[in-house]
Amino acid sequence: MKKKYLSQKSVENYIKIINQNIIESKWEPDIILSVNRGGCVPGVYLSHYKSVTHKVLDFKGIDNTTIDLYKRVLDDNKNILVVDDINDTGETLKSISKYFNEYSQKIKYAVIVDNKTSLFSVDYYGTQIDKSIDSSWIVFPWENNENG
Repeated sequence: MKKKYLSQKSVENYIKIINQNIIESKWEPDIILSVNRGGCVPGVYLSHYKSVTHKVLDFKGIDNTTIDLYKRVLDDNKNILVVDDINDTGETLKSISKYFNEYSQKIKYAVIVDNKTSLFSVDYYGTQIDKSIDSSWIVFPWENNENG
């Protein structure tokens, strides 16, 4: 499979675009929830830009106790921004939105790279791609490990 490598500088610029789009939308998060692991880097950047708390959403091996914990976080905050690195097929963000359907009015979604043909629509993105035209695998700087 063909790979497309994003530079750290590109990622930082895309995160700035997301931040600017949030400002222009006149909506501000009270907390940022990053999808583990890809969303952690952009989530931390955005939490610094926004001066808000950052927490990590880990959906591997999720159970009712974990869901209840996340729901308590959602109950305690008015506006929640869920952040991931890429909205590729949309399955990850779609799953998250199903778990937290009752909070849909409070949650917005942001990604560095948004695939136009994804099953899920995000609120904010840094750049868009179209996987129906170019199916390259997007590699982020924190994934660029030739040994792994």
